[in-house]
Amino acid sequence: MKSKSFTVSGMHCAGCAQSVEKALESVNSVSNANVNLAAEKATVQYNGGIPSDRELQEAVEAAGYKLVVESGKSDKLAQKRERDRQNLDSAWRNLVWAWAITAPVMIWMGLKMGLGIRLPNPLIEEILITLAAGIVVFKPGRATLISAWKSGIRLNPNMDVLIAIGTVTSLSTGLIVVGHLLGWFVFPIHSFTGIAAMIMAFHLTGRYIETKSRGHASDAITKLLTLEAETARVIRNGREIEKPARELVAGEVMMVRPGEKIPTDGEVIDGAGSVNESMVTGESMPVRKSKGDQVIGGTINQEGAIRVKALNVGEDTFLNRVVRLVEEAQGTKVPVQEYADRVTAVFVPVVLLLSLLTFVSWMVFPQLFMPVLEWAGEIVPWVEPGMGRLSHAFFAALAVLVIACPCALGLATPTALMIGSGLGAENGVLIRRGEAIQRLQEATHFVFDKTGTLTVGEPSVTDFVFLGNKEDEDLIMRAIHSVENPSEHPISRAISRHLEEQHPEFAEVKNFTSHPGMGVSGTVGGKKIVVGNRRLMQLEGIELDSPAEMKKKELEERGETVVAAAVDGNPVALIAIADTLKPEAGETLEQLRSRGYKTVMLTGDNHRVAETIAGRLGIDEVLAEVMPDQKEDKIRELQEQGHVVVMVGDGINDAPALTRSDVGIAIGTGTDIAIESGSIVLVDGKLTAVLKAVELSRMTFKKIRQNLFWAYFYNVVMIPVAVIGLMHPVLAEAAMAFSSVNVIGNSRRLLKKKL
Repeated sequence: MKSKSFTVSGMHCAGCAQSVEKALESVNSVSNANVNLAAEKATVQYNGGIPSDRELQEAVEAAGYKLVVESGKSDKLAQKRERDRQNLDSAWRNLVWAWAITAPVMIWMGLKMGLGIRLPNPLIEEILITLAAGIVVFKPGRATLISAWKSGIRLNPNMDVLIAIGTVTSLSTGLIVVGHLLGWFVFPIHSFTGIAAMIMAFHLTGRYIETKSRGHASDAITKLLTLEAETARVIRNGREIEKPARELVAGEVMMVRPGEKIPTDGEVIDGAGSVNESMVTGESMPVRKSKGDQVIGGTINQEGAIRVKALNVGEDTFLNRVVRLVEEAQGTKVPVQEYADRVTAVFVPVVLLLSLLTFVSWMVFPQLFMPVLEWAGEIVPWVEPGMGRLSHAFFAALAVLVIACPCALGLATPTALMIGSGLGAENGVLIRRGEAIQRLQEATHFVFDKTGTLTVGEPSVTDFVFLGNKEDEDLIMRAIHSVENPSEHPISRAISRHLEEQHPEFAEVKNFTSHPGMGVSGTVGGKKIVVGNRRLMQLEGIELDSPAEMKKKELEERGETVVAAAVDGNPVALIAIADTLKPEAGETLEQLRSRGYKTVMLTGDNHRVAETIAGRLGIDEVLAEVMPDQKEDKIRELQEQGHVVVMVGDGINDAPALTRSDVGIAIGTGTDIAIESGSIVLVDGKLTAVLKAVELSRMTFKKIRQNLFWAYFYNVVMIPVAVIGLMHPVLAEAAMAFSSVNVIGNSRRLLKKKL
């Protein structure tokens, strides 16, 4: 499954997002579409043919919105800033237009209601107010009306439909009253024309505040984009030439002086420096870099001049990959959002029906509501019991229309996810899939791969015990070195490094075979050499005698991995390999256990070694002697027992297990395939970042729950108040706008949190 992400403009509520999703999914070859309202991002997934950008644009435009195809990665920051500026400017212009006309209308209505001041001619007065309200509704409110029309004719009504119906019908009461005053017909209804202008003005005010807040909510992406260096100093023919960083080519050598940003990912080929990598790891301490070390574009060289050879450029840089990962996460959905989406999908039609039922109820059963209205009329200034049945019915139905708010429901989850994922990126925790936020909350077991995850991942030989004749040592060591050298397994590399100084030359190896999870074998000088663990020895029919078994047990009890070497079926050596535990491993596991999680170690080592290491770390359960292709099965077994499993790993062998687990946490210093398989990536490879991920999940999901609670609570409380006629439509619209802003503001409080 492949995906593309785009920016979509013109969305205002959950209904808009769902309209865009349906439009995108109508395009051939698109199997699924996710739209993040808060981030204004659409992500389409496809299996077969690649959908063209033009097809997607036409589908979205037909739904009444605009899909933006960015012209290039290097211009992304400028494009985003320009889009944000245009959206904010447009919202501000509409706001100013609306209030420039509505404010005088409100003042006049206040004078008329409070002091009894009015024009001598009621007809002129009503015409002027109706004209002013009409300008507000059809000029600054034009985009709202167009959006309502387009979503309505596609039978997927959004929030704008409620506002449009509320304002247009309110405006129509003014026209009816004007006709009544002209003597054309008798229609006893109160004029709500001024309310039409005020509803639209408050609606546009909420739209402006929401636009501004959403711009701030996406600051995380903006911050990441601003980290890119603008220029690079390239060395050519002994001279330094300055050029735009986006034009760098892999292989070029750059000079980076103290205080300068490293223009792109690369390798230090000369000099030494201290590099501040806090922007990608969240760690404030600078990291010493010297020849052979890799550096990340956008990080700052604080001390010492270094020459760096460019490795990854353009879209392939680490920083751009991080931006893509964060954008992908913001284009995914948390499972709890599915329920909110089902509600918002029917929200507007239900509200329209409820508004109609409110109107009918007032017309048919006014006696049910009037006692409450008469009581409230003495304490609530906008309640007028003497308006008449039709006017009361219209007033209550109008309030129901404009107070119902699917916007808050639509923003509740994506705003928290957007800000949470940005906060994580700033602290070295990349959330690749939004569902990980919720699943991490439900986790019961943390399963850790051993090599490279709990350990440093660079094992070394600690003991080399010969079992054969001393005079054959050199030949045996040379043969073992020769058969181990072709293998890339960490244990093979450790043995090769250990033997390299004494036996730098290799003999020719025939029939070399790598036995995954067991060892290697091959023929050297006509003799079959086998180096591996107990399973491989048993497979080859090789047995250790009692003294060798005792020595092997002694080494394993020290927590070392022991492999045997055999020549033509006869054991000749025991090789003990140890891998240093990461210094933070013990603290991380202790913290997880103190929070109630069960910890599990998954390893190919034998039980004795695994239990020794587990004892040092206080691990609850050990799954040892697990072949690489069995890791996924072990995760599945835990899940079948009813556990929610988090897998932490770093290698190629861990990829299936990372994918199978409920939440896969990939160590960022591991292989690309492991990173791609994880739903959360720890950039700096430190295990303490697992605790950061857990805390980030807790804080983000807490905000999601709070947002959903207040969005539902607002509607549950406010709609009944509107039904019985106690809520003024203008106050209802103001409250509706506030509820959306409140959800965004609550999510933004995450920015003040520390991981």
